[in-house]
Amino acid sequence: MTSPDRSNRTVVILGGGLAGAKTAEALRARDFDGAIVLVCAEDHLPYERPPLSKEHVAGKKDLPDFTVQHGDWYRDHAIDVRLGTEATGIDRERRRVMLPDGSTVGYDKLVLATGSRSRRPPIPGADAARVHYLRTIDDSDALIAALTPGSRLVIVGAGWIGLEIAAGARGRDVAVTIVETAELPLLAALGREMGAVFADLHREHGVDFRFGTGVDEITVSDGHADGVRLADGTVVPADAVLVAVGAAPNIEIAEAAGLSVDGGVLVNGNLTTSDPDIVAVGDIAAQQHPLLGTRVRVEHWANALNQPAVAAATLLGHPEEYTNLPYFFTDQYDLGMEYVGWAPTYARVVTRGNVENREFLAFWLDEENRVLAGMNVDIWDVTDDVKALVAFSGPTDPDRLADPTVPLSELVS
Repeated sequence: MTSPDRSNRTVVILGGGLAGAKTAEALRARDFDGAIVLVCAEDHLPYERPPLSKEHVAGKKDLPDFTVQHGDWYRDHAIDVRLGTEATGIDRERRRVMLPDGSTVGYDKLVLATGSRSRRPPIPGADAARVHYLRTIDDSDALIAALTPGSRLVIVGAGWIGLEIAAGARGRDVAVTIVETAELPLLAALGREMGAVFADLHREHGVDFRFGTGVDEITVSDGHADGVRLADGTVVPADAVLVAVGAAPNIEIAEAAGLSVDGGVLVNGNLTTSDPDIVAVGDIAAQQHPLLGTRVRVEHWANALNQPAVAAATLLGHPEEYTNLPYFFTDQYDLGMEYVGWAPTYARVVTRGNVENREFLAFWLDEENRVLAGMNVDIWDVTDDVKALVAFSGPTDPDRLADPTVPLSELVS
């Protein structure tokens, strides 16, 4: 890609979340002086999503606290923000984006930051009143309004969103039951060893788990949900139901435009799609990761925050590679955790510290004792060392890894 003449050029960004806003920021930070059009499906300015299931539901933050930039910033930086607008198509040959009112916006470069949506399983009753999904600030506010003291919440799914909302609901004196088809929470994300840690945490706070069972029906009375019928016929009463069974990337517009997709929009190391004039960032970007040597798509805040700087460089003809390791964090009750790496499969988990008291580090190793991922639970200022261990391609001594007297930095050699 050659360095473009930036004047009188237009970059259109589809997606009004953190990734879209940060891409606009990054372009202006690199002195791009052309037009930027930010197309946002929601009526709100771009905001960060982690607080929706964390600080916002806990009553600690409101929307202005996690809005990325406020209106005057977009005005001062000449960003044309189109709120409440969702693109309907992309004409790559004419380099135009189609909008719902029939108008089009031309582009020289295009950014896809369309994010994800909540998965909606085909459960009878799933569209009834008092059934909630969590993706937007409006979803979060509606759920919070239902979490009145003494009420009963049934959560379908024991993933990150389900567990974080469970913690927030218990803080509001709401009775919580979580229904999960697996035998432990977070089994796909963390495996059996660490899934058990989070199960114990929530049980200590009064959460009722129903593992190893599915939901046959959300029972409905007078048009609103009043319970969940499990596969064994048991009915769990509910005043509200949250369905939290994962997210689906919004890749339909990319697929219709003929871009290469496979569970996400396929991008290379510098986030370019199969069209050299289009980049993809955030939840939808399935990147061939330069360090991990495999294609990775991560639906977490860190990618939306950090990928835009690389995307902006690529758009302006100075491509860089996105080499950040996958990262995510959670806050549940008094537990704080950070996770770095990629371990869809692993051979063993090594811990150092006090797992029972939930102050420890955990490492996922492959059969050759290479560290695939690391997690710090209520132990801080170790993230850089954990990243170094994951990036290190050689084997690590598991006994020294488990020994808290051995500095982590000494294990990278």
